[in-house]
Amino acid sequence: MPHPLDPQLLAAAEAVRAKAYAPYSNFHVGTAILADDGKIYVGCNVENAAYPVGNCAEPSAIAAMLAGGAKRIRRVYTTGPGVTPVTPCGGCRQRIREFADQDVVVVSHGIDGTPLEQTIAQLLPHSFGPEFLGR
Repeated sequence: MPHPLDPQLLAAAEAVRAKAYAPYSNFHVGTAILADDGKIYVGCNVENAAYPVGNCAEPSAIAAMLAGGAKRIRRVYTTGPGVTPVTPCGGCRQRIREFADQDVVVVSHGIDGTPLEQTIAQLLPHSFGPEFLGR
């Protein structure tokens, strides 16, 4: 399943990662989404002293995508600190699933490591989605 890495998406994820607000965990995450309109939308994590009201990077990028008028996710890049690829948390996997087909590739990076590529179906097997509600 290897796909060619998209340097533009990776650069966008890394650039927005630098803007993350993570004074409590110091765990800065950036996400770049390629949407159905061909544009790239980005988001970073934003922490808050009143846990858990912060936002992860992935829903921040999804909100930017929707605000920009796009509807569907075509590819996701998420990057975080260190060597280990930073995969979306469970809640973010479900949020991506809402706007992505099962075969959409999610590329997870640590800033110094080898990327990990998985489809949303691999990240969230046997998932519940809009089609179960007649959408």
